[in-house]
Amino acid sequence: MRHNHRRDFYDHVNDKRAYVMGDEAGLLMASYPRGTIDRPFTYAHEVMTGFEYTAAAGMIYEGLIADGLRCIEATRSRYDGSRRNPFDEAECGHHYARAMAAWGTSLALTGFDWSAPDLRMSFAAVTAPTRWWWSNGSAWGTVRLAPAGSATRVALRAGSGSIDLASFALTGRGARTASFDPLLRIAEGDTARFTVRR
Repeated sequence: MRHNHRRDFYDHVNDKRAYVMGDEAGLLMASYPRGTIDRPFTYAHEVMTGFEYTAAAGMIYEGLIADGLRCIEATRSRYDGSRRNPFDEAECGHHYARAMAAWGTSLALTGFDWSAPDLRMSFAAVTAPTRWWWSNGSAWGTVRLAPAGSATRVALRAGSGSIDLASFALTGRGARTASFDPLLRIAEGDTARFTVRR
């Protein structure tokens, strides 16, 4: 962020494509803080959403949450519907797939993970009541986490599809796991409530 993030692009020279302009913020593909080089790589002076989202997810995974969120905010503000289509983050053409890297930021922020072979779902441990969505390829829903001392109350809902769970984990600081034997089955539209203890 220190060298590549810019609050505005009024004085930025880019002889290629312009996906950011004027008063908009963004994350450059590359910068050369020690001076220019003879042959910078082709897209060095550009800003592209797919790379911004990838960098933001990496920052969040490394604990640089404020920087990651600032990067996401700059990207989304450029595509808020007032200047550009919010459903078409153009890169090398319209509806370019690389912008789907935005989904990675959601995984980074929630800590969501699903193991189909192990029937294991996990999220990041939280310190305040939280509600997140989840999707595992065959079902989707929401999870509510309510920490209370050394335990966390969980409400796991299947909005569409059904899910079988052998275990549910909260990872990171305060990691803990709940195991289910027999399997916990959550049918479409149902909510399972349980407590995960340290």
